[in-house]
Amino acid sequence: MTLKKDKRVLVLFHKSLVPPESVDESHENFEYEPWITEYNVLRALKELKVSYKGLGVYSDLGVIKDTIDDYKPHIIFNLLEEFDGEVLFDQNVVSFLELLRQKYTGCNPRGLMISRDKSLAKKLLAYHRIPTPKFQNFLKSKSTKLSKKLRFPLIVKCLFQEASLGISNASVVNNEEKLYERVAYLIDKYDSEVIVEEFIEGREFYVGVIGNKRLDVLPVWELKFEKVENPGKELYSENAKWNKKYRERKGISSSKAILDGELEKKIAHICKKTYKALELSGYARIDLRVTKENEVYVLEANPNPNIAKADEFALSAQAKGMKYKEMISKIIQVGL
Repeated sequence: MTLKKDKRVLVLFHKSLVPPESVDESHENFEYEPWITEYNVLRALKELKVSYKGLGVYSDLGVIKDTIDDYKPHIIFNLLEEFDGEVLFDQNVVSFLELLRQKYTGCNPRGLMISRDKSLAKKLLAYHRIPTPKFQNFLKSKSTKLSKKLRFPLIVKCLFQEASLGISNASVVNNEEKLYERVAYLIDKYDSEVIVEEFIEGREFYVGVIGNKRLDVLPVWELKFEKVENPGKELYSENAKWNKKYRERKGISSSKAILDGELEKKIAHICKKTYKALELSGYARIDLRVTKENEVYVLEANPNPNIAKADEFALSAQAKGMKYKEMISKIIQVGL
């Protein structure tokens, strides 16, 4: 189905991520610009020849309503990942769009709320018998002792943050002393609850899913560390994600995973089941680890993941024969 050219699309993004009007795409660090996703989406809309308008937002819902009243979009392309500096407020913006009876791309408020809370999401996964690493929460307000059910090595993360924020090599710990040090560090730095889970050694995969009821699973994408002795012990830290020199030093890349048919089917089934269990919609990326014994563990689900042209989601869609503008068109159609 082709997106009709008479559609008006209002693109919402963070005020600080409004792309510049003049861009040098040949610049060495072009793909690492903070506004690259916003730029890519606007370019794709231009190529699709639909009417579109970008709106930078920080903490004012009024400007969203005023623009909707004035522009009368058929759909909002929602690229907001926070509101008023709060990651968890993204669900409130989508709720506001629903109150305005406005169609939008990406995940519904309920799916955002469930999946943003890693602990709540993992409880639901466990209920649906979807394998996920054992975990424990550490709260800001009280001292917590490590459960005897957990086995080292453990990985320490912020409960609500995304984009690998707060994750470094120091996040994987092998004893209680290091564990409590890391927990205290994250609570102090990010003023955040913390989740501790068993670290699964193995291959790391990302699987894009698009749809509401009928789901389209994109090819399994693999994260690779090609210049390290033991890739299975590596993790996708902030540096691994955003630091170009660090990526080059460790040989970090990603590509379509080479898997046997049975494992590929198993991963696709688990990803669909996860998507439905967490009540996701629009599009999402499921992050997994697979052990040497082909045991599959869901690490987390990312609603409204990064869809920059050079990111895993878009590359995976491309591997399925979907050009970038076609992927953007499909995301809009699902929203409509």
